[in-house]
Amino acid sequence: MSTIASGKNGTWRNWAGNVTAHPVREVTPASVDELSAAVRRAAEDGLTVKAVGTGHSFTATAATDGVLIRPQLLTGIRGIDRAAGTVTVEAGTPLKRLNAALAREGLSLTNMGDIMEQTVSGATSTGTHGTGRESASLAAQITALELMTADGSVLTCSAKENPDVFAAARVGIGALGIITAITFAVEPLFLLTAREEPMPLDRVLTEFDELWAENEHFEFYWFPHTGNTNTKRNNRSAGPERPVGRLSGWFEDEFLSNGVFQAVNWVGRALPATIPSIARLSSRALSARTYTDIPYRVFTSPRRVRFVEMEYAVPREALVETLRELRAMVDRSPLRVSFPVEVRTAPADDITLSTASGRESAYIAVHMFRGTPYQAYFTAAERILTAHGGRPHWGKVHTQDAEYFAGIYPRFGEFTALRDRLDPDRRFGNDYLRRVLGT
Repeated sequence: MSTIASGKNGTWRNWAGNVTAHPVREVTPASVDELSAAVRRAAEDGLTVKAVGTGHSFTATAATDGVLIRPQLLTGIRGIDRAAGTVTVEAGTPLKRLNAALAREGLSLTNMGDIMEQTVSGATSTGTHGTGRESASLAAQITALELMTADGSVLTCSAKENPDVFAAARVGIGALGIITAITFAVEPLFLLTAREEPMPLDRVLTEFDELWAENEHFEFYWFPHTGNTNTKRNNRSAGPERPVGRLSGWFEDEFLSNGVFQAVNWVGRALPATIPSIARLSSRALSARTYTDIPYRVFTSPRRVRFVEMEYAVPREALVETLRELRAMVDRSPLRVSFPVEVRTAPADDITLSTASGRESAYIAVHMFRGTPYQAYFTAAERILTAHGGRPHWGKVHTQDAEYFAGIYPRFGEFTALRDRLDPDRRFGNDYLRRVLGT
């Protein structure tokens, strides 16, 4: 997966290519002091400021026509506190670098998402998550953070210091300021045994509560136009370490899941009528496998086929009914969907605008191959997901606005009041934030 792309004439594009922006200038600060100077200068010039990581969000949360901050020099581990079980890391550090560095130190995050190209600040600010029965999102693993506010000063936030800011800024969608450093809870490096196997969708839905309860991490992918899924169960293991073999890993994770999948999506985009047949073949391509490895090698996987994505969190108890409605919608429609639907879960957390705030959640993510019209599919899926009280992922395609969010987030007003205090002039604002948070 590549990172952000800049086109000619100062055009910025996100990874999926569905968002573009035209900043007046770009700044790559090498220190917090340089970042502060850039924010103060933007205020003097009457410009907005947005920090952009790898551009992996499918929304315009980081887009700006003002000053674009690139944080690639604000990287690295500041310090490890083994007694406290924490690591403090600069905000522009890519997750893949953090994961590898922690492993070298014999440490690991407890849970993580399924890709690791994003910066730590971009991933947490938009609510990136993996799947877990008890272990929550990346943001829920934050114990402290530093936030640069609109006047260029830095607030240190934790459960004890500026706790109201801490409650909100862990998933701040770039509205409260620019994160300069994050402290994560970590633990001694451990092993996970992954069991991946095909399973009929009807069985997964019938046994979902048991599959969720029996596994620390359970997720599955349903292939539209079929009754087939691929399931994945990750549980802690005493070992020994038995990683995926180099040849078999290349064949399944690179050749099949990326190379062949890319090719069949090209065919499906050109000839939509072939997609149901392709889906049936794709759903049977991967065989069952079991392996044991360190966490980031189990949780994450390469994603080289570009797509556009919508994801909603619904109450966990509503998952089965919601997915059955989604399947029925696809089956009775003329839609042709070549990407699987991804389903994961998360426990409730206490972050103001986390999609799992205050409730156990199940995530349903729908995708379309980049360059394929996705609006009809996403519109129909969104109608089903919102009917079940769904909360859209802050970094993925959705059409909701501040009125909707005020109705599904009990603490929405708490967040907007804090924004009014920290950024009254909307130095960190943009069109996306005006839509989802109000003026």
